[in-house]
Formats: sequence, structure tokens, C-alpha cells
Amino acid sequence: MTLHGPDEGWAALRHLMIETQIKARGVSDPRVLAAMGRVPRERFVPANGLNEAYEDHPLPIGQGQTISQPFIVAYMAQALGLGGQERILEVGTGCGYMAAVLSLLAKEVYGVELEPVLHRRSLALLAELGYANLHLRYGDGREGWPEEAPFDAILLSCAAERIPAGLWKQLRAGGRMLLPLATPQGHQRLVLLTKTPLGREMKELIGVVFVPLR
Repeated sequence: MTLHGPDEGWAALRHLMIETQIKARGVSDPRVLAAMGRVPRERFVPANGLNEAYEDHPLPIGQGQTISQPFIVAYMAQALGLGGQERILEVGTGCGYMAAVLSLLAKEVYGVELEPVLHRRSLALLAELGYANLHLRYGDGREGWPEEAPFDAILLSCAAERIPAGLWKQLRAGGRMLLPLATPQGHQRLVLLTKTPLGREMKELIGVVFVPLR
């Protein structure tokens, strides 16, 4: 592909990403597709990964962490079924890309990141890009953000061995939690949990590979 200019070239790559990686795999929510087309993914990857910013795979972002594959970001955003008025907690904000996408789909997004370098970097970048409904803090994601609970949805961008009890308490009745859950065999499955009066309903989605929750 010939890129005619910085903005035009990145926009063309975003469009190609949506058509060939995301829509082609069944993500069809128009709000999700629009959000994926608006967030400049190239701003969230390190300089040495810039030429792969829109490729169909995750990329390292330092500190042993990664930015997720574009399809996975879109798939997870669609799985939450957001209507625009939700308050969301993301655990494991990393570079902030998923949080930026979610901020275009929900009313308020709260993100927690354990790695101080990534937290400072994402805090500065997201402020520069003007995501005013996005709130970040540094800390242990397993503790969530209790003073802002309850949340309509909680998303973990890292794999847990079990459903974190502290986070589950911060989910409102009827709310949804989406997380990669590690199996005893060492695999990971993306699961969607709904908080019901009787406990929870769980739906298994797809196999994934995420860094572990720490």
C-alpha cells in the first residue's frame, strides 16, 4: 500500500484492519466498528513497532506487556454489549488502547494498571488525545476501584486463574464481567459472566492468550 500522507495513510490502514481483520471475523456492531476506526492505534505502540501497528497480531509494549490483537479488542468490546450509558472498569490498562476504544462506547471508563511505566505513559497519551471520560489509576487491579463501584461492566485485559472475588463485589446486579480465564490444562478461555440474583451465569466465548493477572 502507498501511503500518501501521515493522516491519510493511517486512516487507510485502519479501514483495511476493520474490513479484513474485524468484520471478516464476524464483529458487526456498528458502534464498535466506528470506535475501532477512530482510535489511532499507531499512537499506542512503541516506535520500533510502528510499521506493525495495524497488523493482525499483538505487539510488545514493554514491561513484559502487550497491546492486544485488533480483532480481540473489537471482539471483547462487542461482547460487552454496550449501549453508551455504562460505567466500566478495565483491569490491566497497559498502553491504554482498549480503554480508548471503550471510552467511545460507554459513559465513563475507569482503568487500573500495575506497571508504573505503562501507567504514566498511558496517562499522558490519553490526556493528550482528549479522552475526557477516561480515568486511570496506578495500583493492583485485583482491588479494582471500590470508591467508584458499582460498575455496569468489568473487563480484565489479563488472564485470571479464578474469578476475582473483590472485583465481582464491585459489579452491579445485572452487570457483566468479561475476562480471560485460565484452565487447569494451561489454556485460556474468554468468558462472559452476568451477575444474577442467584449468583452468576457464565458463557464461554473463544480461546485467547493474555498475560497473567498479577
